[in-house]
Amino acid sequence: MTIRVVCPGSFDPITMGHLDIIHRAARSFDEVVVAVVDNPNKRPLFPIEERLDLIEGETADLPNVRAERFRGLLVDFCRDRDIGIICKGLRAVSDFEYELQMAQMNQRIGGVETVFMSTSPEHSYLSSSLVKEVARLGGSIDGTMPDRVEMALRTRLAETSDEG
Repeated sequence: MTIRVVCPGSFDPITMGHLDIIHRAARSFDEVVVAVVDNPNKRPLFPIEERLDLIEGETADLPNVRAERFRGLLVDFCRDRDIGIICKGLRAVSDFEYELQMAQMNQRIGGVETVFMSTSPEHSYLSSSLVKEVARLGGSIDGTMPDRVEMALRTRLAETSDEG
């Protein structure tokens, strides 16, 4: 029996914390689908196609990992792909409170279980929002994301500052 999991998120952009969870999930499960939310009500820094490309580039060495976009309910995405488990990373207790509610709702409405992985200590402070803000303000983001992703972030921030 093949055990498939989904690692959902916005990945705007993908960080070393995200990659830590994806790599660990890839070692623990047969197939990992990185589900990138395409929410028309939000304005991400990176368009969905670029987020998918960055994820695919950073997970190319993992044959059992693929990235896909999704809209709507994650449980519907899971049902349509015969995925029974959501894999989420937890950084702190504050993450757990929100994620536990989501896990219980996903189990109730879709029968999808959630497994939690604690983020490795060296990545426990990371969030895409924090990294973007530090970069936007000129701070060092060394080691927070792969070089290719950092270059894309710096390029995108330069483009958006030129527009403003």
